[in-house]
Amino acid sequence: MTTIKDIARMADVSKSTVSKVINDYPGINKETRKKILKIMEENNYFPNATARSLSTKISKTIGIFDPGRLNNFFFRDVMEGIEDYLGKKGFNILYFTNKAWGETWVNFSFTEKARNRNVDGVLMMGFGDIDLAQFKKLVQSSIPAVFIDIELEGKRTTYITSDNAAGARSAVEYLYKKGHKKIGIIRGPYGFKPADKRFKGYREKLNELGLTYNPDWVFSREYFQREGKKCINSFLKMSDLPTAFFCQDIFAVGAIKELQKRGYRIPEDFSFVGFDDIELSEHYGLTTIRQKKEKIGREAARTLLNIIYDEEFSPVIVPTELVERSSCKKID
Repeated sequence: MTTIKDIARMADVSKSTVSKVINDYPGINKETRKKILKIMEENNYFPNATARSLSTKISKTIGIFDPGRLNNFFFRDVMEGIEDYLGKKGFNILYFTNKAWGETWVNFSFTEKARNRNVDGVLMMGFGDIDLAQFKKLVQSSIPAVFIDIELEGKRTTYITSDNAAGARSAVEYLYKKGHKKIGIIRGPYGFKPADKRFKGYREKLNELGLTYNPDWVFSREYFQREGKKCINSFLKMSDLPTAFFCQDIFAVGAIKELQKRGYRIPEDFSFVGFDDIELSEHYGLTTIRQKKEKIGREAARTLLNIIYDEEFSPVIVPTELVERSSCKKID
């Protein structure tokens, strides 16, 4: 059985150098690190994680709490960024998830769960802002934590989010430059900070451009395609309709499918700008505000490791960008 002593001998380095490479310590020459890792791989040497955690007090395991589904249309791309960054740093991921929303989580403390499984820190994603009290114990604990889309801060806690308000302003401005002055919105649920920020940006830009805000053109829904369909049917019953809509991609896809089913054409009859740039948006030619989802994941992972290793950290606001496709028509 290969030992750390054997790896050191084959690499012609000291055992402490091998140990530093295993535990991802800084200060090791890049070529030396590469050489040691190659020898470890060739000899199928994988140090015992439990023994390593006892000596370094680092388990190399990150916990991820998600109250929904890991294949969520948005968070699965965020996960790619998290997995890519943590994997390169030699960290494993432990998922804490449940399909049920809300009530399941009151049966245990996030803090107790994290300590019980000996994770080095936690990433929190997919939660709303409705009940921030549920995170109080975690934020006040010594456990490093990074929230995605919930703006909580503490001694060892911070957050990552997109610039949602700026993205919404860009969407409205784009439609305005296309000649649209009657712009409706299908927004996400109240109590979710990203949805609230986008709505705020939408209102601000309407006001800045001198456009009328019509509360009848505002719908708030859970993030499902069927809700986009329901909303567009409600819009179609109005005597005064918007010429364009700003909404989450998942709403836009549902709305566009329903309009096409009814014989309407996009963008000839209605224009759409989405938000997210999920995979489906490209199939429907949807102009959208792209959230850099993998970057959000990498930034969340990077920031969490900074907290774990007692380095400087602060909230990260990731900029968005407009992706222009074919769902918007220029009108007089």
